[in-house]
Amino acid sequence: MATAPDLQSLKVDYKRNPMLPWPFQIRRVKHETEDTFTIELQPSGDLEEFTFQPGQFNMVYVYGVGEIPISISGDPANPRTLVHTTRAVGSVTKAMDKMRRGDILGIRGPYGTPWPIDHANGQDVVFVAGGIGLAPLRPVLYEVVAQRERYGKVVLLYGTRTPSDVLFRQELENWRARFDLEIYVTVDRAMSGWRGNVGVVTNLISRAPFDPRNTMAFVCGPEVMMRFTTMELHKRGVDNEHIFVSMERNMKCAIGLCGHCQFGSVFVCKDGPVFRYSQIKDMLVKWEI
Repeated sequence: MATAPDLQSLKVDYKRNPMLPWPFQIRRVKHETEDTFTIELQPSGDLEEFTFQPGQFNMVYVYGVGEIPISISGDPANPRTLVHTTRAVGSVTKAMDKMRRGDILGIRGPYGTPWPIDHANGQDVVFVAGGIGLAPLRPVLYEVVAQRERYGKVVLLYGTRTPSDVLFRQELENWRARFDLEIYVTVDRAMSGWRGNVGVVTNLISRAPFDPRNTMAFVCGPEVMMRFTTMELHKRGVDNEHIFVSMERNMKCAIGLCGHCQFGSVFVCKDGPVFRYSQIKDMLVKWEI
């Protein structure tokens, strides 16, 4: 049976002022979809590389505009390149979308609790992503692929609104071509030429090939999608103790001072963003929180 880790034991200590943004220079801006882009950064000054654990996030500061939390979406094995994938929906991300190679951003972090993948040795691993929720899961997918022999079956269930909203298309194709990964993509609304699954991502869970008695599941996406995903995983027999979700909501300071991200008795920035589902399941169904 799967064993549930203590997420607090995985947290990272900081050696520098957590409120001080570090300058990073843009290496590349790549548009993934019409409104979503990936930005690659390299550290400036004395900082030679940037280490993080899959699931953690940074506070990204656009000088003169503002600061927002964004999950890290790059490869933990490549500490010289910092990668963020986000949607251009607010003033900060829209300003980021207009930036080009050589421009400077401020970075605070990394913050938060990572995905507990080290505790999944010998078990099946199921990833369920909705929309841009694939970005926070990508680092842990990199890690699993790099150490594939440590795990049982590895399954990715990914759902988007339309085929044009699919992120990281080439990587998905590369992973799908492997014989040791199970990749399933579905869309809410099909378009001409789409030959894949149609429907919400939760429809894939009932037929996904994994052993629910020996599985750890990592879920990221809109909160309503995560609620229904955990319900379907529970129907398959996955224990709530072995389901982990990423809650990225209302974070402002990232160190638990401002209180904006308080979620019941916890702070998303300090106690998350990755939570064991059993820890927060009662709060997810209360609309006033």
